[in-house]
Amino acid sequence: MSQPRVTFFHAPQSRSRGTLALLEELGVDYDLHLLDLKAGTQRDPAYLALNPLGKVPAIGHAGAMVTEQPAVMMYLADLYPERGLAPPIGDPLRGPYLRWTVFYGSCFEPALLDRSMQREPAPHMMSPYGTWQEVLDTLVAQLTPGPWLLGERFSAADVLWGTALHWTTMFKLVPELPPIRAYLERVLARPAMQRAEAKDAQFLASQS
Repeated sequence: MSQPRVTFFHAPQSRSRGTLALLEELGVDYDLHLLDLKAGTQRDPAYLALNPLGKVPAIGHAGAMVTEQPAVMMYLADLYPERGLAPPIGDPLRGPYLRWTVFYGSCFEPALLDRSMQREPAPHMMSPYGTWQEVLDTLVAQLTPGPWLLGERFSAADVLWGTALHWTTMFKLVPELPPIRAYLERVLARPAMQRAEAKDAQFLASQS
């Protein structure tokens, strides 16, 4: 018996492009629900009833609503284990995979926001991540050996980080250090990433 299809709530040119890329990597069918950020449809009561913060990405599956980008990525990768994009429990890479997927939302994004807003971080005793420089140095150290976050194994964590670093370097929020540039070139060369970018451009054009 086939499992229920995933409903994917997506807005073009937003963080949810990472989920779009992951679905391309997984190669699975899903139901697409497009939101228009310029028109403000993410604040429609019907969507807020599902996701009170009105953010994307979000997915609905088997009666559950999953929000927050790292959670969405982990859920989808585990939902289709045969695709091999998430090390299973018991695999020595499971812990590092979870670490780097969660590190994105718990450390990288808040540190990046502080930097972009030119805010001083909280004292170390109170900060959930330390400082922006510490976060960046930790990430660069992990990327330097290559080719992927988990070494030779490509995972959903690379889809998350690849799409995030793509837009953050494009807007000069993150410096294009050699390990970051080399990593991005590898991620963006993947056919699934290129398909996702083309689809996202079509979605955006349909809303103009």
